[in-house]
Amino acid sequence: MNKKARCLLIFLFGGVIYGAIEVISRGYTHWSMIITGGSALLSIYIINEALTGISVFIKAIAGAIVITTLELTVGIIVNKIFMFGVWDYSELPINFLGQISVIFSVGWYFLSIFGFFLCDKFNAITALQKS
Repeated sequence: MNKKARCLLIFLFGGVIYGAIEVISRGYTHWSMIITGGSALLSIYIINEALTGISVFIKAIAGAIVITTLELTVGIIVNKIFMFGVWDYSELPINFLGQISVIFSVGWYFLSIFGFFLCDKFNAITALQKS
C-alpha cells in the first residue's frame, strides 16, 4: 500500500472511530469531529513513525499535546468563529476559552496510547500483505 493510501485509510479510520466514541458517549457527534478524529489518528501515526523506539508513554505525551492543539484549533473555528456549539468546557476546571481542558488533555494522553496500539496493528497487517 502506498504512503498516500495508507494515510487516507488511517485518517478515515480515525474519523469513524472518534465519531463512534462520541455517539456512544454523548449520543451524537458533529461532522467536524469526524475530521478532527481523522486528523488526530493520522497525527498519532506520524508521531509513532517518527519516534520509533521511544516508550509509548513518552509518545503519548506528544500525542496528548497534538490532540489538545487540534482540539483548540477546531474549537476556535467551529465554536467561537462559526458558533456551532459543538462543545463547551467552560464549566470544567483549568480550561482555556472553554475549548480545551486539562481533564480532556489527560484523556487524550490515554486515547493516544490506544491510537499507538492501533497504528502498530495497522503496520503489522499491512506488512503481512507485502509478504
